[in-house]
Amino acid sequence: MSGTGSDAKRTTAPGPHAEYSDAIRSGRDELQDWHARERWLSHARLAVFAAGLVLGWLAFGSRTLAAVWVGPPVLVFAALLIVHDRAIRKHRRAERIVDFYERGLARIEDTWMGHGNTGAAHAPDGHPYADDLDLFGPGSLFELLCTARTTAGESMLARWLLEPVDADVARGRQRAVRELTPRTALRRDLSLLGEDIGGRIAADSLSSWGSAPIRLHPGLQIVAAGMTGLTGLGIALWITTDIGAIPFLFFLAAQGGFAAWLRPRVRAVLAGVEAPSHELAVLSGLLARLEEESVSSERLVELRAELETGGVPPSRRIASLRRLVDLLDARRNQFFAPIGALLLWSTQLAVALERWRSECGDALGPWIEAAAEIEVLCAFGGYAYEHPDCVHAEFLDAGPLFDAEGLGHPLIPDARCVRNDVSLGGGCQAWMMSGSNMSGKSTLLRTVGVATLLAMAGAPVRASRLRLSSMQLGASIRISDSLQQGASTFFAEITRLRQIVELTAADRPLLFLLDEVLHGTNSHDRRIGAEAVVSGLVARGAIGLVTTHDLALARIADELAPRLQNVHFQDHIEDGEMSFDYKLRPGVVTRSNALELMRSVGLDV
Repeated sequence: MSGTGSDAKRTTAPGPHAEYSDAIRSGRDELQDWHARERWLSHARLAVFAAGLVLGWLAFGSRTLAAVWVGPPVLVFAALLIVHDRAIRKHRRAERIVDFYERGLARIEDTWMGHGNTGAAHAPDGHPYADDLDLFGPGSLFELLCTARTTAGESMLARWLLEPVDADVARGRQRAVRELTPRTALRRDLSLLGEDIGGRIAADSLSSWGSAPIRLHPGLQIVAAGMTGLTGLGIALWITTDIGAIPFLFFLAAQGGFAAWLRPRVRAVLAGVEAPSHELAVLSGLLARLEEESVSSERLVELRAELETGGVPPSRRIASLRRLVDLLDARRNQFFAPIGALLLWSTQLAVALERWRSECGDALGPWIEAAAEIEVLCAFGGYAYEHPDCVHAEFLDAGPLFDAEGLGHPLIPDARCVRNDVSLGGGCQAWMMSGSNMSGKSTLLRTVGVATLLAMAGAPVRASRLRLSSMQLGASIRISDSLQQGASTFFAEITRLRQIVELTAADRPLLFLLDEVLHGTNSHDRRIGAEAVVSGLVARGAIGLVTTHDLALARIADELAPRLQNVHFQDHIEDGEMSFDYKLRPGVVTRSNALELMRSVGLDV
C-alpha cells in the first residue's frame, strides 16, 4: 500500500546501488573512449581512401607511378575496415553493459516501470488471479522480474507465476536463487547475448522441430556429394578437353532428378528451421556461459546434468546447428543461387540438418528448458541482490498458513510502501476488511497474493518474515462486464466466484482474495450471498481476505468467529484534505469518507 510517513521510509542498501553506479560511470568513460577511436578510425579510413584515389590516378591515369604503389593503401584500408568493425562491436558491447547496470539501478530506485518486457503476450484469459494481481502488462510483476534473453525463459517465468507448486519444489528453487544472488557477472554476461529483437521464434516450435520424425536419411548426403562432384567433373571435362558438354548435361540432369525426387521432403525439413538464427545465437551463448559456472545447489546441479549429453558441450552442438542455418540463408542471395543449384545447396544442408536432429534433436527440448530455468533463477537472483531487504519465505508442510511480518507490495516504490502484518491459518482462517475508499484494502489483497506467488516461484518477498504453506490461489479483485460476451459485472463476478470455489477441490488448500464481494447486486441479496460464499470457503478449509464497504457484511464475522475476524483501515481529515496511514487495525471501521471525497472533487452533496 502506498502512503507517506516516517514509518514508510526505508533506505536502499548501499551495496548494489554503489556497485551499479560505479559500473555506469566507468562504462560511460569507456564509451567515450570507443567513440573517440571510432571517429579517429573513420577519419583514417577516409584519408587512406583519398590517398588511394590519388595514387590510383597517378598509377593508372597519368602513369607517373608504378601500379605497385596502389597496393599499400588498399591493404591499409582493408586493415582499417577490420579494426573499425571490431571497434564498433566493442562500442556496442560497452553500451549493452551500461544498459544492464542502468536497468538494475532503475529497479533499485523504483524507476523501472515502462522500460522492460511487459509479458503481455503471456497473459491468459479467464485465469483465477493473473489480471487481478497485475502479473502482466506495463508496470507489472513480470516487467519487474523479467531479464530473460530467450523466449523460453520468458515463457517459463510466466508459467512459474501462473502455476503454484509444492513446497519441496519451491525450496529447491530458493536454494538455487540464493546461490545465484551474488553472481552479478553471470547476469551481466547473459544480458549481452543477442540484440533486443522482437518477433523471435517460439522456443516450443524449435523444440518440436528437434523431436519431429527424421525425413531424410543421413546417408543421402554421400549421394548428394557424389552427384555434385560428378557435375563438377563434367564442367571440368567440358572446359579442359574436347569431350563437349554432353557429360556435364547428363550429370546435371541426374542431379536435377535426384533433387526433384527429394524436394518435398527437403522443403518440409527447411520449413521447420526457417528463422531460428537469433534464438540459436542467444541459446548457444547462454549455454556456453553457463558451462563456465560451478554450482553446488541441488537444483542447479540437476540442470547442469541435463545439459551434459554425449560428452560434447551443448553450446558446441547448438553452435554447429546455427552455422548450418546461417549457411542456409546464402541460398537467398541471387548471385549465389545458380552456384547453389549446382552444389545441391538446399538438399545437402537439409540432409545435414536431419543428421544433426538424429544425433541431438531429442536433447534440444531439454536443453532449452534447462537454460530457460537457469535464466529465471538468475532473474530472481538479480532481484534478490538488488533488494537485500527482501526475504525468502519459510515453507511449512502443514497448512493452510500465511503468516507475514512487515509485508509490502513490490510494485510500490519502497519510499512510499507501508507495511503490515498478516496472519491467516490455524484458529483464524479469514479476515473481513472494512474501510473507506482509497484506504488500502484492495492493495493489501494484491500484496498477499503477490507475496504468495513470489514465494512459491522461489523468489524473495518484500517482507521482514514470511511463513506459509503451498496453496492454490484465487482472486476476485478486478472484475468487469463484457460487451462482447453480453455478461454483466455481477455475472462475471459470480462466474469467478464459482471458479474460486471449485479450486477448493484441488490437492492443495486455497488462499482466496475477494474485493467488495458481490458488489453488483442489492444489499439484501449481497448479505445472504456473501455469507454463503465466505462460510462455504471457510468450511472447505480455505483461508483468505474479504473486503467490503458495506458495514452490514462486517457482521458476518460475528457469526463465523473466531474463524472469521474483522479488521479495518481508517482515514482522517487533515487541513481539509483526506489523509490515510494505510495501517491495518483490528475491528470494524467506524466511519466512511465517501461524502468527503465527493465534496473534494466539487460535487454538491
